Amino acid sequence: MNRSSEHSSASAIGYLLFGVAGGLGLDLSAKALLSTYSLEQFVFLRSVIGLAIFVLFARQFGGLKSLFTNKWPWHLLRTLLATGAMFGFFYGLARMPLVDALTLGFTAPLIVTALSVPLLGEHVGWRRWTAVVVGFLGVLIILRPGGSGEISFASVTVLFAAFCYACLAITSRKLGTTESSYALSVYVIAGPLLVAMLKLSQTRWQAPDVYGWLLFLLAGSCSVIAWIGIIGGYRRASPAMLAPFEYTALVGGAIAGYLIWNEVPDRWVVTGALVIIASGLFVVYREIGAAISAGFSRHPRPQDPQSQPVLPSEPRQPH
Repeated sequence: MNRSSEHSSASAIGYLLFGVAGGLGLDLSAKALLSTYSLEQFVFLRSVIGLAIFVLFARQFGGLKSLFTNKWPWHLLRTLLATGAMFGFFYGLARMPLVDALTLGFTAPLIVTALSVPLLGEHVGWRRWTAVVVGFLGVLIILRPGGSGEISFASVTVLFAAFCYACLAITSRKLGTTESSYALSVYVIAGPLLVAMLKLSQTRWQAPDVYGWLLFLLAGSCSVIAWIGIIGGYRRASPAMLAPFEYTALVGGAIAGYLIWNEVPDRWVVTGALVIIASGLFVVYREIGAAISAGFSRHPRPQDPQSQPVLPSEPRQPH
C-alpha cells in the first residue's frame, strides 16, 4: 500500500469513527430526553433542528435547486419508511437497554440482503443466505422466545424500525442514479416531522429547560455529524474495510449504558450480538467480492469526480 492509499484509508476510518460517534451521541441524547419528554416532542424538535442544519449545508450540495424531483411517489414512500424507522427505534430505545436496541438495529444490513432479491432482482448466493439466517438466529438468541426471556413490544418496534431502514436503503439504490444525494437525505425528514407535529396536538407540550434545549441541540447536531462522517468515510474507502469499524457503536453503547444507566448486557445479548456482527461482516465481505468480480458495473466508481455519492438518510442504525 503506497502512502497516498494509506492516507486515504486513515482519513476514511477517521471520518467513519467521527460519524459513529455522532450516531452514538444521538442515541445517548435521545435516551436521556425520552425519560422526560414525549416521543412526539423529541422527534419534532430533533427533525426541526436537523432540517435547519441541512438547509445551512445546502450550498455544499448544489443549493436548494438540488431538491427538485419528479419522483414524488418514491419520496412519499421514503418519508413513510423514515417515519416508521424513527418512531420505532426511539420508542424501543426509551424502553430497553441501549446496547440491546443498537444490536437489534444492526439487523438492518441483513434485511437489506434478504430484500435485495425480490425488490432489486439481485442474486444472493447460498453463503450470504446462510449468513442472513444465522444473523436472525442471533436475534432469536437475544429475544429467547419461549425461554426465560419475553419478547417485549419495544424489541418488536426496534426490529420494525430496522425493516423500515432496510427498505430505505433499497429505495436509495433504486433512486441513486436519478435523484440528488441532497434530496434523498432531506425529504426523509418530512414524514417524521409532520407525523410528530400532528401527534403533538394530542400530547401535552413540555417546555424544555436549559438542559433539555442543550440535549435537543446536541441530538440534532449529532445527526448531522453522523451524516457527514459516514458519507465522508464511504466516499474514501470500500464498505469491506469500513464495516468493522461501524460495530464500535455497540462497544461504545455498552460502555455508555453501563456508566450512565448502570445497564449490563446479559450473556444472551452478548452472544446474539457476536452472531449478528459476524453475519453482517460476512455479508459485506461477500457483497464486495461480488462487486469486484462484476467490475462495479452497476455503481459509479468513487474516484470519478463526476459521480455524486448517494448520501444515506441516516446512519446504518435506524435512527
